[in-house]
Amino acid sequence: MNYKNEIAKKISAITNVNVNDLEGYIETPPNPEMGDFAFPCFKLAKELKKAPPAIAAELKEQLTTDEVIERIDVAGGYLNFFISKEGLVKNVIDEVLAKGDRYGSSDLGAGKNIVIDYSSPNIAKPFHIGHLRTTVIGGALYKMYKFLGYNVIGINHLGDWGMGISKTIAGYEMWKDEYSFDENAILSILAIYVRFNKLEKEDPTMTDKARDVLIRLENKDEETTKLWKWIIDVSLENYNKVYDLLGSEFDSFNGEAFYNDKMDRVVDELNAKGLLKDSEGAKVVEMPDDMPPCIIITSAGTTIYATRDLAALLYRIDNYNFEKALYVVGSEQSLHFKQVFKTLELMGYEKYAAACEHIPFGLVLDENGEKIGSRKGGALLTLEEILNESIEKSLKIIEEKNPDLENKEEVAKMVGVGAIIFNDLSNNRIKDEIFDWNQLLNFAGETGPYLQYTYVRTNSILRNANVDIDNVDASKLLDKEAIEVIKKLAEYPDVIISAVNKNEPSLISRHIIDVAQSFSRFYNEHQIICDDEETKKARVALAKAVGHVIKSGLGILGIRTPEKM
Repeated sequence: MNYKNEIAKKISAITNVNVNDLEGYIETPPNPEMGDFAFPCFKLAKELKKAPPAIAAELKEQLTTDEVIERIDVAGGYLNFFISKEGLVKNVIDEVLAKGDRYGSSDLGAGKNIVIDYSSPNIAKPFHIGHLRTTVIGGALYKMYKFLGYNVIGINHLGDWGMGISKTIAGYEMWKDEYSFDENAILSILAIYVRFNKLEKEDPTMTDKARDVLIRLENKDEETTKLWKWIIDVSLENYNKVYDLLGSEFDSFNGEAFYNDKMDRVVDELNAKGLLKDSEGAKVVEMPDDMPPCIIITSAGTTIYATRDLAALLYRIDNYNFEKALYVVGSEQSLHFKQVFKTLELMGYEKYAAACEHIPFGLVLDENGEKIGSRKGGALLTLEEILNESIEKSLKIIEEKNPDLENKEEVAKMVGVGAIIFNDLSNNRIKDEIFDWNQLLNFAGETGPYLQYTYVRTNSILRNANVDIDNVDASKLLDKEAIEVIKKLAEYPDVIISAVNKNEPSLISRHIIDVAQSFSRFYNEHQIICDDEETKKARVALAKAVGHVIKSGLGILGIRTPEKM
């Protein structure tokens, strides 16, 4: 039962205010003794032309209690509602057990397309820690929207064109005999790129060599194109190892090169609408509000990131007719996306420009607050190495705590990778992420392993209890600790919707931590497998419901749950 909606309907019947508006106003009091739900009457003060306390008093007189709402109190300008605890328990337990891990899902987004652009590494470089946030935040958004019934298109917009890869190819042509490409080709390719850039600072003619490669690529030179494709294949082989570990999903790997033959349309449309202006040899679109102009063609006559992003947007409009287009890219690209979206609007695509959103995020920092990612010598620590280290540390913990565990290598993979993902998604994405091994793998802290352990505990209870939990007696779950758990379970569907509306996976992370902690308090206060059969059935049912919600939440975040630990 949607209690907020029930309360809103009752208030709407008296005030004639829209039910959806009223439902949006209803809050959950910070202290349960104040009520289960609170309606702030100041939201109606302007419309009803009365003081909030007077509105609260009048509404209380006209509202009636029933099997859903047991009591209504006035507290200043607030109307506090106390719902039937037994009815709440029955509704929540029945629904969670009926829907299982799909509890909280819906068809809210049926028929609507959501495009999510995330991960998008630059070809010819290993996947490093800097790529982690876009990949896991984007992956969580992908699953969040799918959970609510949206048709989601995950796009990995690979950086596979331009001077960067041209430098790599130029360096390869000069020095390929000096490197081995048998074991770990991506590291040799990176070494060539680093060497080229270092030499370029001393010798400007190196830039001309890279430009020559780019011209050959643009002219579809057979040998150069073959080498370009090989570097892409080597890069994707490296990336896919990480994607397999993270469980990342993509529906398209169309990178920058895919849009090479689609950029003329952008330039032609901008010209036709009189938007393209000359500026110091470049072609730009002027921006309002003191925003710098959006460069479309550089003074050298080449296209730029903005041109390719606009070409990609037009392609996505034509092919996906999206409800939303999300770009999961670091905060430093904020200006770029403002310019691109504004240019799209000026081109006449106002509806789609309004549907575009940049999803920024903070940096990854170590426990000392310094940017993480390098080791002595300046080589980037690859994400694959970090994930494997987390798996190894998890396996060591399992060997110490439960050496006889079945499939312990697979469990270690779930725990190690899950710890990395949860650490990234446990706080607001705009904040910098603190990467601290001591916290990551703490089974007693607010971590991925703690949630996985809580899920495993609920499984253990079910195995040991061995009871039929049909027709649970809700009156057996009316103690304070049980009600606290039930309320957290009841809030879960709303949390999912709120997380999608705000594009904020951490709302789910924090909520399932709350679920696990409230269950832990219940578990410590009440013996679940007890002598009274009806009480035992009810408490086991609660444990099963908790397990479903934790598994569901972790799954949406991209984290697998072991059955045993």
